[in-house]
Amino acid sequence: MERHEYNMKIQRHSKIIQLINEYDIETQEELADKLNAAGYNVTQATVSRDIRQLKLIKQNINGKQKYVVLQSGISDMNEKYIRILRDGFVSMAMAQNILVIKTVAGMAMAVAAALDAMEWPEVVGSIAGDDTVMCAIGSVDETLIVMDKLNKLIQNSGN
Repeated sequence: MERHEYNMKIQRHSKIIQLINEYDIETQEELADKLNAAGYNVTQATVSRDIRQLKLIKQNINGKQKYVVLQSGISDMNEKYIRILRDGFVSMAMAQNILVIKTVAGMAMAVAAALDAMEWPEVVGSIAGDDTVMCAIGSVDETLIVMDKLNKLIQNSGN
């Protein structure tokens, strides 16, 4: 995907969130009409894909079905990511603002994906091999914060 297309998608996704918060949108057609009226040239297929990617669900509000952002599953998803971190984690070491995480063999990709999905503001991104994750952190201080967060997640049986 070209950078321009990616930026357009991000803008469109932002507009979709704005529209579903502003209006009671019940159908994909209705959402497509609102987007087209706002200057986004979209097809039903594009809107359908956007709904999936944004994890929008229909919810009954005031007797009407309308699109909303899925929020109830967030804690369930975090619990899933925490489980992956606990199951895969072996050790971690700090190299300035790079956090190197050793994992069980074959678990590095899953651990990196879980870290990215947690959307911690300190984490810039991560790269995974087979049993090692290199996680870029914003600063040395933030690396210590992330290490503390990880230790708490791994050691606690709850959140």
